[in-house]
Amino acid sequence: MRYWIVLFGFMLLFYEIKGQQKPDFAPLETYLMSFSSKMRINIQVESLDGHVYFSQQPQEMVPSASVIKIPILVELMEQVKTGRFQLEDKYILADSDKVGGSGVLSKRMAGEEMSIDELARLMMIASDNTATNVIIRKVGRENINQRSRSLGLESLQLNRLMMDTAAVARGIDNYVTCRDINTLLRLIYHQKVATPMLCERMMGFLYENQDTLTLPRLIPKHIKIAHKTGGLAYVRGDAGIVFGEVPFVISVFIRDTKVEEAEKMLGEIGEICFEILNKNN
Repeated sequence: MRYWIVLFGFMLLFYEIKGQQKPDFAPLETYLMSFSSKMRINIQVESLDGHVYFSQQPQEMVPSASVIKIPILVELMEQVKTGRFQLEDKYILADSDKVGGSGVLSKRMAGEEMSIDELARLMMIASDNTATNVIIRKVGRENINQRSRSLGLESLQLNRLMMDTAAVARGIDNYVTCRDINTLLRLIYHQKVATPMLCERMMGFLYENQDTLTLPRLIPKHIKIAHKTGGLAYVRGDAGIVFGEVPFVISVFIRDTKVEEAEKMLGEIGEICFEILNKNN
């Protein structure tokens, strides 16, 4: 009898280990090794509970481009939580607000009235730089950075406004790491910041992202992806949550290559990760 009990215990242990077997990310490693070592690629792939599947330089601070708009959004929602703002509050667009780059507000007439909620939505789904700068000024740049520090995410640094080319020329930029932006995404998903209702609103914005040239590019269209992209002449990045049968959190930043090549690579990385984690589902 004792023999069968011990044997049964070993069998349970075997199946438990097998069920928890770490996914094989060798295909992604092989893919990344096919590119020149001069190209800089930062990546982290993890589960919704923070188990790291694959990473490459995840703690290196990289220029964030518009991915920095995620912590900006979180601070806005935290201030909504405290009652400093309401999403229904109105803002009157001024000519002095308008900046170039991505977005639609720079082409709208001064004097147009819109809600804080609409500004936040445009910041996230269309990466609107004018809307972003309005929100930064309303909530305070240092408050955004202090929020990141209070969450233990010191690498998320907003050091300049959007389209501040003079600051960039002086070497001032905004930064993130793959590790910390993934953590912030998981905090939003698990409703650990602001309020559950406001986290749902943030997730809604991330689902609506209109830039699909990167991680969503080759993933089946019916798969929901909540993400925020970013792009400058010197970096193309994407950070988000892919909701396959096995969901995962992923951030990738690519530098030292052409934008079109970086977008293609981001799409292929997204596809490889999706297939590794969902090949049996």
